[in-house]
Amino acid sequence: MLPTLRLLLADRDLGLTLLDDADASAADPITRAARLDRTVEWVHSSDLIDPTPFLSADHVLLTTGTQFGSDPAADADYHPYVQRLHERGITALGFGTDVVRDGTPDGLIAACRTLGLPLFEVPYHTPFIAIARAAGDLVAEDRYARATWALKAQRAIALAALRPDGLSATLAELSAQLGHWVALFDASGTLDRVFPRATFAAAPTALATVQQEARRLLARGQRSSSTVDAGGETLTLQTLGGHDHLRGVLALGGALALDQASTEVVTSVIALAGLALEQNNALDRAQGLLRTGLLNTLLAGDQTLVDQISRQMWGALPDPPVLVAVVDVPAIRRDAITEYLELRVDDSPGQLFFARQDDTVVLCLDRAANGILLNLCALFELHAGLSEPTGYHQLPRALDQAHQALARARESAPGVTDFSIVARQGVLALLARTDAREVGLSTLAPVMAHDQAHGSELLATVRAWLVCNGHFGEAAAQLGVHRHTVRTRIRQAEQLLARDLGSFPARADVWAALLATDAAVVKPVRP
Repeated sequence: MLPTLRLLLADRDLGLTLLDDADASAADPITRAARLDRTVEWVHSSDLIDPTPFLSADHVLLTTGTQFGSDPAADADYHPYVQRLHERGITALGFGTDVVRDGTPDGLIAACRTLGLPLFEVPYHTPFIAIARAAGDLVAEDRYARATWALKAQRAIALAALRPDGLSATLAELSAQLGHWVALFDASGTLDRVFPRATFAAAPTALATVQQEARRLLARGQRSSSTVDAGGETLTLQTLGGHDHLRGVLALGGALALDQASTEVVTSVIALAGLALEQNNALDRAQGLLRTGLLNTLLAGDQTLVDQISRQMWGALPDPPVLVAVVDVPAIRRDAITEYLELRVDDSPGQLFFARQDDTVVLCLDRAANGILLNLCALFELHAGLSEPTGYHQLPRALDQAHQALARARESAPGVTDFSIVARQGVLALLARTDAREVGLSTLAPVMAHDQAHGSELLATVRAWLVCNGHFGEAAAQLGVHRHTVRTRIRQAEQLLARDLGSFPARADVWAALLATDAAVVKPVRP
């Protein structure tokens, strides 16, 4: 850290005297101590009435008071002068005595006490340049010490990276060097590891804050960093991985923000952690190819071979009956989703097997592990279709069910659609989602053209009549017309459609055409 005002005042060669109100400091000792411990970035001298345009926060200003005049009896306005320095963030004001006047003006002392700006006297025999040199030496010493520390810390971290579990060893060493806790969140925003291990045991609120921010950064899908405050700590977060291929988030806690030396050390760890995660990702991709091959083998019916290999690599396959899910996977999130699923396999052995298939991921889930699929879709905003419970010998059929459910899921917000929902709607409901629409429009075209030309409601009457299973009275009640009117309209529709609606095949054909063109869901308008 940079030198403080306390260190500068403690230099006996300078002979500086702090002008302080003893009663005020006794009443507010913490405030006084905090002022003395403020950093000194540089020392500047000026006798301008407003030197603030040439100053920065954490500077110490030295002045001989020429701007106030040489008459100690004159009533100079010191308060606005000190107010400007205070608002600029000046650390302290030093007044050189016996140059323009003897001693420090009482009005200046009073203004500094009122606004809480430390004021010290500089004796005549101490040149301003000596104070600036002393502060410069302290700054140089601090920077050298921090640079030396950074080199040693980076060396220790590099050695830690060579250990068997290089990533954990690296993060543990970083935590020890900074004196801060260090946490790693995986690609899903789940806490993967933290050092010291008991960091969040008594601070669940801090964990929730960090995790929420980590997931926000990951959801953006781009390299970024952020700083948040929680529990009196400044939390710094940095994503790991390349653009659109984020591997996780590194989070640092601490009471103070990181200085330049600490930031350099953290940057080196981010590079090492990113490299380690990329190496893990390369291995994951190789395993992904193996998983795809095993899925094809499983679809071919060789469950024994797949189970043997799976046990050696990840654990046993889920016990049948299993649920088969097909999930849409955007290309830019593919690696993150794969890593999330790999972590869930480690967390829940024997409950999940997954593999990539074209632009989707196929999951075989234990029925008790359906929450994994729900969390996956919620976290990455994905669409998924889920089959009925099935044995591995019927896996191709279950996969077809999952694909049909996925097609239905794409019509609504991200989430999971169960095949049972599709099945309950029946076979004809699928017509509206196929190429049958044009055929349906062609079938109904004569009736639709007649309605448009004459303002009639033949199509609505046909629909209501079919819904009422061909009962003229029920259809008439629904439409609010006489049953003979319904009978007349149906005969007219039969002529236009060139079909005898008294037969079941003709009725089924017209109803299918209504479904395929969405006309079956149009409510009839009362005359």
